[in-house]
Amino acid sequence: MAEEKRLRQIAIYGKGGIGKSTTTQNLTAGLAELGKKVMVVGCDPKADSTRLLLGGLAQKTVLDTLREEGDDVELDRIIKVGYKGTRCVESGGPEPGVGCAGRGIITSINLLEEQGAYTDDLDFVFYDVLGDVVCGGFAMPIREGKAQEIYIVASGEMMALYAANNISKGIRKYANAGGVRLGGIICNSRNVDRELDLLRAFAKELGTKLLYFVPRDNTVQRAEIHKQTVIEFDPNANQATEYRNLAQAVIENEDFVIPTPMTQERLEEILSEFGLFDNVKEYVI
Repeated sequence: MAEEKRLRQIAIYGKGGIGKSTTTQNLTAGLAELGKKVMVVGCDPKADSTRLLLGGLAQKTVLDTLREEGDDVELDRIIKVGYKGTRCVESGGPEPGVGCAGRGIITSINLLEEQGAYTDDLDFVFYDVLGDVVCGGFAMPIREGKAQEIYIVASGEMMALYAANNISKGIRKYANAGGVRLGGIICNSRNVDRELDLLRAFAKELGTKLLYFVPRDNTVQRAEIHKQTVIEFDPNANQATEYRNLAQAVIENEDFVIPTPMTQERLEEILSEFGLFDNVKEYVI
């Protein structure tokens, strides 16, 4: 008897500026190249979560579309098809200075569900969520069980790990009600000292694993200048292979946990062990 196909809904969190959207889009390209059907829902008011998949197209957001066209909106007005059939949605945000920036996520997911966007042929849905905010609308993918899997993008930098620990607290808070689990840490390397060892130790302390270490490579920036993912820009590049391997790691991952976030003291101990504690007091209040 054939195994029933399961839609995997995944939320990607991480500190602002860590390369979360870039990592998500390059990961998505790797999945699409393998023939997987993927939808990416950008959950950042900047609306840049699908740009590389769409060749730089500034996609009109769900909230902007609703503001201009009213509530009766068809799917083809809010979903654009990108690299190898990837379906792309940008939630958007409120007008500057008005309302909660997380409202676009709630509105978008509800609209996608009502309009039947979660079709049976989909293998993955990714929610690319703003920074390390795990409250309000930004917590919706994990609070209401929309995403069953979470991956945290981090690096060997102190603030990235501080954010990852905070995100783990949010996952733990909603784990029982929403059923969400942490699938691991994805390191988007910044080439800092002992980075691989630090991320492994950090992940182990959270009760999870370092799913993949993405090395730093200027090919990523060159591809972004050309408004493409690395796999589309230079499919033979070493970095394209790294993103393919990351995609395979996500496909094969079966290790999902409720994380065990660290106390501030324990986090400082780990950072101190790897030589980062000198900078902690500048940021942590």
